[in-house]
Amino acid sequence: MRFLLLLVGLSLSLTGRAQNGVVVFQTDFGLKDGAVAAMKGVALGVSTDLKLYDLTHEIPAYNIWDAAYRLYQTASYYPKGTVFVSVCDPGVGTNRRSVVMLSESGHYFVTPDNGTLTLVAEQLGVRELRQIDETTNRLPGSQASYTFHGRDVYAYTAARLAAKAISYEQVGPKLTNEVVRLPYQKAELSKGVLKGNIPALDVQYGNVWTNIPKELVDQLPAKAGQKLNVQIFQGNRLVYSKAVTLVNTFGEAAVGSDVAYFNSLLNFSVAINMGDFAKTYNVTSGADWRVTVKP
Repeated sequence: MRFLLLLVGLSLSLTGRAQNGVVVFQTDFGLKDGAVAAMKGVALGVSTDLKLYDLTHEIPAYNIWDAAYRLYQTASYYPKGTVFVSVCDPGVGTNRRSVVMLSESGHYFVTPDNGTLTLVAEQLGVRELRQIDETTNRLPGSQASYTFHGRDVYAYTAARLAAKAISYEQVGPKLTNEVVRLPYQKAELSKGVLKGNIPALDVQYGNVWTNIPKELVDQLPAKAGQKLNVQIFQGNRLVYSKAVTLVNTFGEAAVGSDVAYFNSLLNFSVAINMGDFAKTYNVTSGADWRVTVKP
């Protein structure tokens, strides 16, 4: 009986971390040249049965924080076993680690360990972390290349993992579960004041998103129709300070007015109705941007 229970436990463990043949790519390469196509070509060279998808290739150049946020925004919606490749790698060719993180949710992340994993490590948990062994997990014939690890190391390793050409253990040596983390203001409610970070913009419309969840706003307490004092800082520099009305829909506000609302992730956000808040007030996003909210 004990032996059967061990077998069942092992089976469940393997099922919980099984690769599903799906690879999702994210880079700061853009689509003006063949870099992304080369990565996908490498993946298909491993197996034409793989399903290849794009998260985005419009991460601002060298913006590790934005790469971290876009993984946070999307990864949890994919089935477990999905392999994500994230390449925003200003330190390519240096001694920063190349890793594959297995999350507690059963997702794999293939990336330089440069802060890209900050938010998904918190959101999904770190079950295991391994360093890529480039003596075996590197595109054959690419050893002389130092500046395109996205193709030569990350796409190749991700494809081999997703196609089950290698097990997770064969990625490389096991590391402690500590990934490089970017410092930022976490969402908190203290003495009647909400504090948070601006992790991203709704880039199509210029709305400003924060990491402050609706549950914290409800504890303030605040409800639709109420005025809230919103201040936005870059570092210690005050960029914006105004009382805005919290609304459920943009239709409740006059065109051109500043409003607060909850975005699709149910996080507190600010916007100009039918306008571009970020451009109007010169607000961007990142680890050094923070916001305070109070009645």
